[in-house]
Amino acid sequence: MPLSAVHTPQLAALPPLSLYVHIPWCIQKCPYCDFNSHQIRQGVDEAAYVQALLTDLQHELPYIWGRAVETVFIGGGTPSVFSAAAIEHLLNGIRALLRLQPDAEITMEANPGTFEREKFRGFADAGVTRLSIGVQSFDSAKLAALGRIHNGGEALAAVEAALGIFPQVNADLMYALPGQSVAEAVRDVETAVATGVRHISAYHLTMEPNTAFGHRPPADLPADDAALDIEEAVHRTLLQAGFEHYETSAFARDGQYGRHNLNYWQFGDYVGIGAGAHGKISSHAGIERTTRSRHPKDYLAAMQGRPEAAVERFQVAAGELPFEFMMNALRLKQGVPAALFAERTGLPLAVVAHALGTATSRSLLDADPTVLRPTALGRRFLNDLLALFL
Repeated sequence: MPLSAVHTPQLAALPPLSLYVHIPWCIQKCPYCDFNSHQIRQGVDEAAYVQALLTDLQHELPYIWGRAVETVFIGGGTPSVFSAAAIEHLLNGIRALLRLQPDAEITMEANPGTFEREKFRGFADAGVTRLSIGVQSFDSAKLAALGRIHNGGEALAAVEAALGIFPQVNADLMYALPGQSVAEAVRDVETAVATGVRHISAYHLTMEPNTAFGHRPPADLPADDAALDIEEAVHRTLLQAGFEHYETSAFARDGQYGRHNLNYWQFGDYVGIGAGAHGKISSHAGIERTTRSRHPKDYLAAMQGRPEAAVERFQVAAGELPFEFMMNALRLKQGVPAALFAERTGLPLAVVAHALGTATSRSLLDADPTVLRPTALGRRFLNDLLALFL
């Protein structure tokens, strides 16, 4: 979308700020995973990596001086392979460097295969308020097909234990798995719901490039029509259980939304530290994206010598901002106030007037001019809706 110099982004106020921390190691690389993750082969120097993270954060401070941090997300990889002591050191260091809000949501991803009750209590004592557990399925055969290191019983035990330790718990589920029927997918959802968990993320298994499944997909993947039947059954089961489908893949009960991801979807800012982490930082001069060196060895070497060598920064062009904003905001079922577009991009809503008109005429976008909200058709054909803003 060509924009003239008249449309140089001008932010009147800065958006909320989050912190993303990447711990890239896992016990075993899953064949469907395209995240920056590395199998542990000869142990990990936790202390050295935590120090690298804090060094990284310290060098980022000039870009966010004075700004409060609303949420922290420790992702991976499998962050729960780290000890509770390492996570405590990390969070203490973050608190010393940043103005962390007293009610900050602090989420950590965990694998049921790394579950130890006392270790998880240690994570909570360190300050983790929300545990996101990569269940994927409660069916041991399906988990084996996905290359997961845990079984169904371990997944259930991890969720039930976490609910007694953490104020909030999310269970990640996958559907349209190899050989999966509608009944099996529904049984996974019903098992998760029965635990009492109040946030469930439900993802369609996809064959990502540069993954083992991407190179050689399982032979018994559900056909497209069957996968759609599974998806509709999964969504219907969650809605019937009282969950709100508030984002493309996210379901919450009792208002327990994931605040960190909501900040992403509302085009908020986030500092990204750790190997391969990405960030988005706004200033009155515009919006900047950051990336870190992907390989842990390269990242560690830079943080121990020249930290700036591990970081790339680039200004987001004005013409790219409408698509970037919509790619996030239109994932939300209720959308966002129309005024948020100008507030978060620094551009007038008029620059996307033609695309909005086209989307509305095709019944992909709600006709209410005060909100940017996809219709049911727009949610189903989200890629077509987003393409209008390219």
